[in-house]
This record gives sequence, C-alpha cells and structure tokens, in this order.
Amino acid sequence: MAKIQDCPGFEPFGADVKAARKQMRLSRQKVAELLNISQFYLVNIENNHKIPSLPIIIQLIQIFSLSAEKYFNRPISADESEQRQRVSRKVQLCPEKYLPIIEGALDGAIGNE
Repeated sequence: MAKIQDCPGFEPFGADVKAARKQMRLSRQKVAELLNISQFYLVNIENNHKIPSLPIIIQLIQIFSLSAEKYFNRPISADESEQRQRVSRKVQLCPEKYLPIIEGALDGAIGNE
C-alpha cells in the first residue's frame, strides 16, 4: 500500500471510507468479504492512512458512493492568487524534459540550493 504523503488528495480517503461504512452499518468483516481483502487491510485503509491498490479504491468508491473527483482532482485553494493558479496549471502541462529547468528556476527564486 502507498503512503498517504505520496498521494496528495487522498488524505481524507480512509476516514471517508470508515464514516461511510459506519453510516451504512456494515461491519469491517462484511466489507472485507465484499472486496475479497483481509480485515487487516481494511483497518490499514481506515485507520493508518494507507492508500490501497487502484482496484480496491474503485470498489470502495462504488460501494460507498464516494466522490472520485474529491480524491483525483484536488480543488485549487480559494486563497491562491490567480497567478499562482496559472503557474500551477502551466507546470502540470509542461513536458517532463523541461521540469528540471523549471525546478532550478523555482529553487533559485525561493533560495533553495
């Protein structure tokens, strides 16, 4: 399982799964059986902030009617300036081969070495 810090946007996923499971009054055992996973795996998702495999994510989103948009398309913070939003979009569109140049320029701008 991936670590939560490696998957921005998925921080609330485990808590959302747990809340939805409780709201539907399903036991961990029942959900684990539906997904063909161990209860320990589900506990790690719900409590330890671990990110499951993509097929399990999809099944959990479907079972609990969670919003995939919430996890896969992080909303831009309302307090970000228009310029910061434009720069973020441009970096996302930038070809991979130019990212070292951009990263170097950013490091220089913020004083990192």
